[in-house]
Amino acid sequence: MKKVSELSTLCGIDACAIIYSPHDSQPEVWPSLVGVQSMLAQFENIPQMEQSKKMVNQDSFLRERICKANEHLKKQRKDNREKEMTQLMFQCLIGKSLNSLNMVDLNDLNWLIDQNLKEIHKRVETLNKEANSQVGVALASGAGPSGEVNDIATQQEADRQASEVNMEAMQKQVWHINWINPQEHIGFGGDESSK
Repeated sequence: MKKVSELSTLCGIDACAIIYSPHDSQPEVWPSLVGVQSMLAQFENIPQMEQSKKMVNQDSFLRERICKANEHLKKQRKDNREKEMTQLMFQCLIGKSLNSLNMVDLNDLNWLIDQNLKEIHKRVETLNKEANSQVGVALASGAGPSGEVNDIATQQEADRQASEVNMEAMQKQVWHINWINPQEHIGFGGDESSK
């Protein structure tokens, strides 16, 4: 009864208790018989839907607690298994043999490696997109991270064009020399063919 009194005082709620004992013919009530009757009358005046909204008995309370505990246990087992497989994966990376593993361990290890690879690929993709967007912005603005991207691209284009002009000039020069000094045809095997 002391606990019900503390609960009522600390939480600022109306509460009552009825306790049946095999040793007593009358139930023990708190705060008083009149207080309990008043509380029960208030409760019965509440609509049925509201009454059962937050109502629990010991059986349903224990079932709910067991269900939550089972969910927590399942999650904890999964986390533990993932940690075991992560540790095993790192041991394999430093040379531990896989021969002692059973099929379940191998499947779990395979799953973990696949998950890690997916995360790596996503991260690489993200970094590539960020790098491409930064280069695109830098090219559009005419300056890169160091302020020289546009200058480098312009210089590379100028070098390419100069190389093409030089190549054309050299080819024309060779053509003129060949036209002025015609050479004899040299065959595939190095044999000279006569005219």
